[in-house]
Amino acid sequence: MVRAGRPALTRLLGTLDPDTFARDHWGHTLHLAGVEDRGGDEFTDLFSLDAVDELVSDRGLRTPFLRVAKDGSTLPESAFTSSGGTGAGMPDQVDDTRLLRLFADGSTVVLQGLHRTWSPIRAFAGDLADDLGSPVQVNAYITPAANQGFDDHYDVHDVFVLQVSGTKRWSLREPVLPQPLRSQPWTDRRDEVAAAAQQPAHLETTLRPGDCLYLPRGWIHSARAMGEVSAHLTIGVHAWTRHHLARSALDLVGAGLGDEDDVRRSLPMGVDLSDPDGWRDDVEQVRSALLRRLRDLPAEDLAASLHDSQRRSARPAPVRPLAQAAAAEQLRASDQVVLRRHLAPSLHTQGERVSLVSRVATFTLPEAYRPALERLLEGEPVTVQELGALGGLDEADAVELARGLLRRGVACVPDQQS
Repeated sequence: MVRAGRPALTRLLGTLDPDTFARDHWGHTLHLAGVEDRGGDEFTDLFSLDAVDELVSDRGLRTPFLRVAKDGSTLPESAFTSSGGTGAGMPDQVDDTRLLRLFADGSTVVLQGLHRTWSPIRAFAGDLADDLGSPVQVNAYITPAANQGFDDHYDVHDVFVLQVSGTKRWSLREPVLPQPLRSQPWTDRRDEVAAAAQQPAHLETTLRPGDCLYLPRGWIHSARAMGEVSAHLTIGVHAWTRHHLARSALDLVGAGLGDEDDVRRSLPMGVDLSDPDGWRDDVEQVRSALLRRLRDLPAEDLAASLHDSQRRSARPAPVRPLAQAAAAEQLRASDQVVLRRHLAPSLHTQGERVSLVSRVATFTLPEAYRPALERLLEGEPVTVQELGALGGLDEADAVELARGLLRRGVACVPDQQS
């Protein structure tokens, strides 16, 4: 559910409103919002150099949540990992001493998946994904002064670059392949990218803390730290594309072809599959069935398939299992509950029952409970008593309904919502 006003996106864009960004920039054109355009906000609540040290030294971080690069190459994991010792012998844990030596020698530290490992970023990333309607990932790049971690390349997802510490000089060039798919990485066009990197840059800019650069997928870029340690976040946006629509449509059509008598028919005995002349008529039969089914594919079926993909693309807001279980046990009719955030929920009627389908569970109840579930899906806190009244329940049954929602991770008590 995209929230009114898109507050997380608005924070990144500064003076540019989201509708203008959607029309003039989304998916194709750079946008740079300086710290002044953004009201002086330097992202200090999201990340810092101290956060890097805490993650590396105190959190037992393991690969692939960290990698290291220098002079355009990624170092082997053995260069910066070791066992955690007795009782924690996993060999892929970050070794802070080895990392210290590599960083002091000019290597860039890359913290990956911060939308899973660092709470402030996790919360912001979930809000931004709702605002954009697409899943996001967040990495941090920490580069020693006057060093560069990666050569010119392009990404297969859009990126928001948030400078959080120091300064970094960016060189940006137009795509050699506009809007590449995930199956079209820059390494497949290494020579074209290298040639483009020799041409004058479309934009050369130095990012300072609080600057935010939007970089559509396919734009060629490289970045070099200036006179001090530089840290920036990259928010990778995996935008839904028409290619996703096409793949989903083909999957649905293909799954239904087994219902076609002509398609189930065997090819001629002794067929030579290397010679299309021997089965040309069969090709036409299959093509005809495919085109007819594709033309008649209900948009509702395609929407349901894509919504399932969207649910699988991200996780809901975190829940604290022990606190949640205790809250369910102690729940009273006067208490409030609220829908857990980022669930991607929907209601479906199945005969005399209604199901709440979400990222965490399918919760099925009698159809009479639909008004209560619709109220919950509005996203605002509601008392257990009010929720029960909408389903025609007495106080005891209303408490049991709310307990079930909490125990299945569909709802939370408001003060536990992340």
